[in-house]
Amino acid sequence: MLDERPPVAHIGAVHNGTVRSAEPPYRRTEKRRIAITSMIGTMIEFYDFIIYGVASALVFPRLFFPDLGAAAGTLASFATFGVAFAARPVGGALFGHFGDRLGRKTTLITSLMVMGGSTVVIGLLPTAAQIGLAAPILLVILRMFQGLAAGGEWAGATLFVTEHAPAGKRGFWTVFPQVGATSATAIGNTVFLATGFSISDEAFASYGWRIPFLASALLVVTGLYFRLKIEETPVFRAEAARGGPARIPIVEAFRSQPREILVAAGVGLGTTCFFYVSGTYLTTYATGTLHLSRSVVLAAGAIGGVVLSVAVVTTALLSDRWGRRRTIAAASIAGAIWAVFLVPVLDVGTPGIYILALIVTMACSGAVFGPQGAFFAELFRTRYRFTASAISYNLGNLVGGSITPLLATALSARFGPMAFGLLLAGLCGVGAVCTFSLRETRGSQLDAAAADQ
Repeated sequence: MLDERPPVAHIGAVHNGTVRSAEPPYRRTEKRRIAITSMIGTMIEFYDFIIYGVASALVFPRLFFPDLGAAAGTLASFATFGVAFAARPVGGALFGHFGDRLGRKTTLITSLMVMGGSTVVIGLLPTAAQIGLAAPILLVILRMFQGLAAGGEWAGATLFVTEHAPAGKRGFWTVFPQVGATSATAIGNTVFLATGFSISDEAFASYGWRIPFLASALLVVTGLYFRLKIEETPVFRAEAARGGPARIPIVEAFRSQPREILVAAGVGLGTTCFFYVSGTYLTTYATGTLHLSRSVVLAAGAIGGVVLSVAVVTTALLSDRWGRRRTIAAASIAGAIWAVFLVPVLDVGTPGIYILALIVTMACSGAVFGPQGAFFAELFRTRYRFTASAISYNLGNLVGGSITPLLATALSARFGPMAFGLLLAGLCGVGAVCTFSLRETRGSQLDAAAADQ
């Protein structure tokens, strides 16, 4: 059982009955450790999701749903991909509760172990040809564990670095967990690409697809090493000294800031729909409809991951000068415009055009994602910041990451691929409206007692 007593504040957090500012300067070595810790954690989360998405498009339909046929097998495979997104809000509430009660560090170590462990076990999972119906059932269960852990990972890692950062540079410091997330796209596709080049198609379908999943163990060990060495955030320690964390964070969050939680869930729709559709639906569209080779598709994903990281860094830094709300909304509007042209551009059908289309798609996604970590952290009070941020982020992921790929497949089959582009445009538009309806947060005090609109 976890002890839910709040941790004791460090000496110096309270002076003569007054809590000092929770945003002190840090030595360079401490800053470097915090940055690496947050980056590796989100890298593991997104790496695990990316490789699952690629595998669900390339091999899972044949390995785990062979009796359903190509189309139905692909749909079932995408459905297992979506199971994790349904579990993510639950994981956000669960890990958010302990993150707000016990602190960020303990919770981040737990989420890392659950996420990485589930991924490694997927790499060892027998297929339907070996154990029959038990194979897809076990796959769904493991995918649920991935979703629960991911529900707390991004919010926790982002809050951890944000609550250590000075007010004027939070956009810069949140680059590290964001780049950890986006670089996983390039890493995951590169691992699949290298595996595919080194062995035959038959060997890849037989055992090669397992290698990227098993390789996750290396990231987990590295992440655990750094997370065991970090200190709790000063903002959380100050809150514990002030009066202790919320007894039931989710209740207090929805009682105090229900509008912000629900509206913030729509902010990242442009990020999630582009990001996850690129790894699932577009992969299937490229190999099945455009008849591009697996190598071209994986190479495009790797290049797109690099562009995604560049876009994240650019807009995160820009948000420190231009503001979070304005930067995210502008990126969402640009994404809505691009979505209308995405399918016609893809239908040119050449490898070069496909790579170009994926680059622009990933750039739009990264432009929204870059400032999002600082924006969410600054939006909510410390007493329930982990819970509120995790729920908002994961509700958005539920719509953009799981429902959208399924709708894309169904809409394209019935109304043609252009309907899919219009769906993406609409979601980006919703993201822009939600962003404009929230207050600007740049420069706000994280340990302030109120976060009024």
